[in-house]
Amino acid sequence: MSQRAIDLSKRIEIFRDDVLAFVKTLSGDEQHAMCDWEHWPAVVTARHLGSQHLGAFINILRMVVQGKDLPPLTMDQINEMSKQDSRAHLDCTKSDALEQLQKNGAEFAAFVAGLNDEDLDRKGSMPAFGGEVTVEQLIEFVVFKSAQQHLDSMKTAVGR
Repeated sequence: MSQRAIDLSKRIEIFRDDVLAFVKTLSGDEQHAMCDWEHWPAVVTARHLGSQHLGAFINILRMVVQGKDLPPLTMDQINEMSKQDSRAHLDCTKSDALEQLQKNGAEFAAFVAGLNDEDLDRKGSMPAFGGEVTVEQLIEFVVFKSAQQHLDSMKTAVGR
Protein backbone atom coordinates (compact mmCIF):
# COMPACT_ATOMS: atom_id res chain seq x y z
CA MET A 1 0.00 0.00 0.00
CA SER A 2 1.29 3.45 -0.87
CA GLN A 3 0.14 7.03 -0.47
CA ARG A 4 -0.16 7.29 -4.27
CA ALA A 5 -2.48 4.29 -4.29
CA ILE A 6 -4.54 5.65 -1.42
CA ASP A 7 -4.88 9.02 -3.15
CA LEU A 8 -5.87 7.33 -6.41
CA SER A 9 -8.39 5.16 -4.57
CA LYS A 10 -9.95 8.26 -2.96
CA ARG A 11 -10.28 9.88 -6.40
CA ILE A 12 -12.02 6.72 -7.64
CA GLU A 13 -14.43 6.83 -4.69
CA ILE A 14 -15.19 10.50 -5.34
CA PHE A 15 -15.84 9.79 -9.02
CA ARG A 16 -18.03 6.78 -8.19
CA ASP A 17 -19.98 8.83 -5.66
CA ASP A 18 -20.49 11.61 -8.23
CA VAL A 19 -21.85 9.08 -10.73
CA LEU A 20 -24.08 7.46 -8.10
CA ALA A 21 -25.47 10.83 -7.05
CA PHE A 22 -26.22 11.73 -10.66
CA VAL A 23 -27.84 8.40 -11.53
CA LYS A 24 -30.01 8.49 -8.39
CA THR A 25 -31.55 11.77 -9.60
CA LEU A 26 -32.53 10.45 -13.04
CA SER A 27 -36.27 10.54 -13.64
CA GLY A 28 -38.00 7.78 -15.60
CA ASP A 29 -37.79 9.78 -18.82
CA GLU A 30 -34.19 10.83 -18.18
CA GLN A 31 -33.13 7.21 -17.70
CA HIS A 32 -34.16 6.56 -21.29
CA ALA A 33 -32.61 9.72 -22.77
CA MET A 34 -30.28 8.70 -25.57
CA CYS A 35 -26.59 9.42 -25.06
CA ASP A 36 -25.19 10.69 -28.37
CA TRP A 37 -21.64 9.45 -27.82
CA GLU A 38 -22.60 5.86 -26.96
CA HIS A 39 -25.98 5.58 -28.71
CA TRP A 40 -27.35 3.96 -25.53
CA PRO A 41 -29.92 5.22 -23.03
CA ALA A 42 -28.48 7.00 -19.99
CA VAL A 43 -29.31 4.13 -17.62
CA VAL A 44 -27.49 1.65 -19.90
CA THR A 45 -24.49 3.99 -20.02
CA ALA A 46 -24.52 4.16 -16.21
CA ARG A 47 -24.64 0.38 -15.98
CA HIS A 48 -21.75 0.17 -18.46
CA LEU A 49 -19.70 2.47 -16.25
CA GLY A 50 -20.34 0.27 -13.23
CA SER A 51 -19.98 -3.12 -14.87
CA GLN A 52 -17.12 -2.43 -17.25
CA HIS A 53 -15.07 0.59 -16.14
CA LEU A 54 -15.36 -0.16 -12.43
CA GLY A 55 -16.03 -3.89 -12.78
CA ALA A 56 -14.47 -5.94 -15.56
CA PHE A 57 -11.52 -3.57 -16.01
CA ILE A 58 -10.10 -4.69 -12.67
CA ASN A 59 -9.17 -7.98 -14.37
CA ILE A 60 -6.87 -6.12 -16.78
CA LEU A 61 -5.19 -4.36 -13.86
CA ARG A 62 -4.74 -7.65 -12.01
CA MET A 63 -3.08 -9.14 -15.07
CA VAL A 64 -0.58 -6.29 -15.28
CA VAL A 65 0.15 -6.40 -11.53
CA GLN A 66 0.71 -10.16 -11.78
CA GLY A 67 3.06 -9.72 -14.77
CA LYS A 68 0.74 -11.54 -17.19
CA ASP A 69 0.48 -10.66 -20.85
CA LEU A 70 -2.56 -8.62 -21.77
CA PRO A 71 -4.80 -9.70 -24.64
CA PRO A 72 -3.78 -7.94 -27.87
CA LEU A 73 -7.04 -6.00 -28.15
CA THR A 74 -7.49 -2.88 -30.20
CA MET A 75 -9.73 0.00 -29.15
CA ASP A 76 -12.16 -1.00 -31.91
CA GLN A 77 -12.41 -4.48 -30.40
CA ILE A 78 -12.97 -3.08 -26.91
CA ASN A 79 -15.64 -0.71 -28.22
CA GLU A 80 -17.38 -3.59 -29.99
CA MET A 81 -17.35 -5.68 -26.80
CA SER A 82 -18.83 -2.70 -24.95
CA LYS A 83 -21.56 -2.35 -27.56
CA GLN A 84 -22.41 -6.05 -27.33
CA ASP A 85 -22.56 -5.93 -23.53
CA SER A 86 -24.74 -2.83 -23.57
CA ARG A 87 -27.09 -4.27 -26.20
CA ALA A 88 -27.48 -7.33 -23.98
CA HIS A 89 -28.52 -5.05 -21.10
CA LEU A 90 -30.81 -2.57 -22.85
CA ASP A 91 -33.56 -3.55 -20.42
CA CYS A 92 -31.53 -2.79 -17.30
CA THR A 93 -33.09 -0.68 -14.59
CA LYS A 94 -31.79 2.24 -12.58
CA SER A 95 -31.46 -0.16 -9.64
CA ASP A 96 -29.28 -2.46 -11.79
CA ALA A 97 -27.02 0.43 -12.73
CA LEU A 98 -26.77 1.69 -9.15
CA GLU A 99 -25.94 -1.79 -7.89
CA GLN A 100 -23.12 -2.19 -10.44
CA LEU A 101 -21.73 1.23 -9.64
CA GLN A 102 -21.85 0.76 -5.87
CA LYS A 103 -20.56 -2.82 -5.66
CA ASN A 104 -17.90 -2.67 -8.37
CA GLY A 105 -16.84 0.84 -7.48
CA ALA A 106 -16.18 -0.19 -3.88
CA GLU A 107 -14.23 -3.29 -4.96
CA PHE A 108 -12.24 -1.29 -7.49
CA ALA A 109 -11.31 1.43 -4.99
CA ALA A 110 -10.29 -1.19 -2.41
CA PHE A 111 -8.14 -3.01 -4.98
CA VAL A 112 -6.36 0.21 -5.94
CA ALA A 113 -5.86 1.21 -2.30
CA GLY A 114 -4.03 -2.08 -1.72
CA LEU A 115 -1.46 -1.47 -4.45
CA ASN A 116 2.07 -0.27 -3.79
CA ASP A 117 4.19 2.10 -5.88
CA GLU A 118 5.83 -0.81 -7.69
CA ASP A 119 2.38 -2.12 -8.68
CA LEU A 120 1.29 1.31 -9.93
CA ASP A 121 4.46 1.57 -12.03
CA ARG A 122 4.24 -1.97 -13.44
CA LYS A 123 3.75 -1.94 -17.21
CA GLY A 124 1.60 -3.91 -19.55
CA SER A 125 1.17 -3.65 -23.28
CA MET A 126 -2.03 -3.58 -25.32
CA PRO A 127 -2.65 -2.00 -28.72
CA ALA A 128 -5.84 -0.35 -27.42
CA PHE A 129 -3.78 1.72 -25.02
CA GLY A 130 -1.09 2.65 -27.52
CA GLY A 131 1.38 -0.03 -26.43
CA GLU A 132 3.13 -0.08 -23.08
CA VAL A 133 1.40 1.67 -20.17
CA THR A 134 1.59 1.56 -16.39
CA VAL A 135 -1.20 0.45 -14.08
CA GLU A 136 -1.60 4.06 -12.95
CA GLN A 137 -1.85 5.27 -16.57
CA LEU A 138 -4.49 2.62 -17.28
CA ILE A 139 -6.55 3.78 -14.31
CA GLU A 140 -6.21 7.42 -15.37
CA PHE A 141 -7.37 6.58 -18.90
CA VAL A 142 -10.20 4.14 -18.14
CA VAL A 143 -11.67 5.86 -15.08
CA PHE A 144 -10.75 9.52 -15.24
CA LYS A 145 -10.87 9.99 -19.01
CA SER A 146 -13.14 7.42 -20.63
CA ALA A 147 -15.58 6.95 -17.74
CA GLN A 148 -15.73 10.74 -17.29
CA GLN A 149 -16.68 11.02 -20.97
CA HIS A 150 -19.57 8.63 -20.31
CA LEU A 151 -20.73 10.68 -17.33
CA ASP A 152 -20.51 13.88 -19.39
CA SER A 153 -22.47 12.17 -22.18
CA MET A 154 -25.23 11.18 -19.75
CA LYS A 155 -25.41 14.71 -18.39
CA THR A 156 -25.67 16.13 -21.89
CA ALA A 157 -28.39 13.62 -22.79
CA VAL A 158 -30.57 14.81 -19.91
CA GLY A 159 -29.68 18.49 -20.28
CA ARG A 160 -27.64 18.98 -17.13
